[in-house]
Amino acid sequence: METRPTLDPEAVETFVLVAEHRSFTRAAGILNTTQAAASLRLRRLEERLGQRLLERTPRRVSLTSAGERFLTPAREFLAAHRRATDALSSDSVRLSVGVTHHLVGPDLARLLQAASKRDGGVTLNLRIGATRTLLQRYDAGELDAVVALRYDESRRDGEVLTQAQFGWFCAPNVPISRDQLLPLAAQPEPCKLRLMAVEALEAAGIAWREAFTGEGAAAVGAAAMAGLGIALLARQAAPAGLSEVGARLLLPAVPTRPIILHSSVSQSRAAATLSAIAAAFRS
Repeated sequence: METRPTLDPEAVETFVLVAEHRSFTRAAGILNTTQAAASLRLRRLEERLGQRLLERTPRRVSLTSAGERFLTPAREFLAAHRRATDALSSDSVRLSVGVTHHLVGPDLARLLQAASKRDGGVTLNLRIGATRTLLQRYDAGELDAVVALRYDESRRDGEVLTQAQFGWFCAPNVPISRDQLLPLAAQPEPCKLRLMAVEALEAAGIAWREAFTGEGAAAVGAAAMAGLGIALLARQAAPAGLSEVGARLLLPAVPTRPIILHSSVSQSRAAATLSAIAAAFRS
């Protein structure tokens, strides 16, 4: 009978977190351990498997070909391990996460699937809203974590997940010309994304008119889909079916903005689920 190596769930979880975050420091923080301990777990896992899973340099961590092959089975192993231990436990874990509506779009299902695959036993309470409101609730202890855009330097806490890119979107085949006032679909003031759009247009000397105002990025995206105007949207949140028309209409490029994770999560299972959500935003 073939002898297979016995896997340590803590070591496998360390590998998955390092692979998702490309950082031993972040993985150690989530696991509430030291970077040295996380590195030791990983080294022992590689020794058990007889394979090098990660390439490490002072500036970068990347998966080897063996690590790429092992990542999906490792996630499945952790999910099965949690299901087995949860069957004997009455403890429930809840995670309340707020996500700014500017980042919610067609990828929402993928984000929720990532959380469920990591640990289906964690009850996720997702709140979608304006960044200011979500951060107020986070500061008040009503939310465990918030994923939001950083528009200015007034708040510097949190972890940068990636950069949000923006584009000008409208419905396909809508006859819009630079010879007329640009019909802008946006949220009302004091929306930061509206301010970005207006400042970019005015800096480029492009005359515009207010064609639609509505609360929430979903309403603005729907207005663009209905042909009411052009909307500045985060690319990942633009509704399927919209066309990006910035290049065709010679509209100004808009700078990227950091996507920030604010978190007070310390419970290990909740932290692992939040890590999966963060990884979904990075990918």
